[in-house]
Amino acid sequence: MKTTGTPEVPNRVIEDHRGTLILVLGILSLVGCTFFTGIPAWIMGKRDLAKMNEDQMDSEGESFTKAGKICGMISCILSIITILGLGLLMAIGTVMEL
Repeated sequence: MKTTGTPEVPNRVIEDHRGTLILVLGILSLVGCTFFTGIPAWIMGKRDLAKMNEDQMDSEGESFTKAGKICGMISCILSIITILGLGLLMAIGTVMEL
């Protein structure tokens, strides 16, 4: 926890950033954990970025948080496309077999 010391805002406690955790979750989602770590990275990244914009959280880890959120988003979207593509291939295979 950090405190602010500006004259406009008297010593207010702000949360530490979780940018490293979110980045690790995002990278793991790309490597093979897909939805299991991609969705948490996406959700946590969105919430933390909102807190950073409202000055409730330390903005030092903003770049890590954004990168982790984007990795989680990419992983989830690619997973959905893959699942839909496999479903389409199975449907085509079933129709061709008849």
